[in-house]
Amino acid sequence: MKNSDILETAKALLESQPNQLAMLSNASAFLYETFDRINWVGFYLFDSKVLTVGPFQGKVACSVIPLGKGVCGEAAETRKTMVVKDVHQHPNHIACDANSRSEVVVPIFIKNKLFGVLDVDSPVENRFDPEIVSFLEDFVRLLVKTIDK
Repeated sequence: MKNSDILETAKALLESQPNQLAMLSNASAFLYETFDRINWVGFYLFDSKVLTVGPFQGKVACSVIPLGKGVCGEAAETRKTMVVKDVHQHPNHIACDANSRSEVVVPIFIKNKLFGVLDVDSPVENRFDPEIVSFLEDFVRLLVKTIDK
């Protein structure tokens, strides 16, 4: 299936959700089922002070991440997608799951304010190629449009 087809499916799913919690819950489940070789996918939501774990799929996660800490905190602070090919080589990585080897984090901004981040981990080193990263950024843009309605 092409990325554009997957995004159309995601759009239909997201627009049918009754509230934000349901939307984020099903969004994480959708991504978890869409990609192979993924061991965690979910959201950390910004509460005006820290990132707090939100809906996710995978093992128990870190509950609170300060801005600037870990890949999630870095992406939120720099406002840029971060792709880490080998988390064991990234000095600021927070190890919530020892099986994770690579990670991609896409910051989520609504009306120019930090909403949170989408975090995806894989047990495979260098799992996230530019095509997957581009898809996840498009997915976040779709999510933002749906939340911002």
